[in-house]
Amino acid sequence: MILTGSEIEKRVKKGSIVISPFSPKQINPNSYDFRLGDALKVYTNEVLDTKKYNPVETIKITEKGFVLEPDKIYLGHTVETMGSKKYVPVIRGKSSIGRLGLFVHITADLIDVGSINQWTLMLHAVQKIRVYPNMLIGQVTFWKTQGKIMLYDGKYQGSVGPMESHVFKDFEE
Repeated sequence: MILTGSEIEKRVKKGSIVISPFSPKQINPNSYDFRLGDALKVYTNEVLDTKKYNPVETIKITEKGFVLEPDKIYLGHTVETMGSKKYVPVIRGKSSIGRLGLFVHITADLIDVGSINQWTLMLHAVQKIRVYPNMLIGQVTFWKTQGKIMLYDGKYQGSVGPMESHVFKDFEE
């Protein structure tokens, strides 16, 4: 079952959902709008290797914005620290952003219950598009769980800013 916007606000006030900073202006009928942070990471290698750490370069998005190029993955982050130990967050790009050809999360839209951090956004532009820090870029919904909750305690817990892939750790014994 999905929580309504007013229910999200109630749960934030009670502490069972974390959204910080929180603004009532960002509440929707059944979601909460989140903003793009001011940093991006891009991989520096032409070929990415899943068994190795892939180096990144950090780009600061200024008030003048930054132009995303097509066929490149940019790792951004939410301004807000978000999550819950009771509800499952699901993120999506705002439809107005999608209509400009910007994919906000590519494949990872399901956030594990217990994951509380600034979330990394996997940005992919269909054509050149200028983005700005603090722009509304996506929405989060919160879903009730059924069954015993196992809290997320993975490699990205507590992230601040965009986090590059640590898939190489899955190969370690």
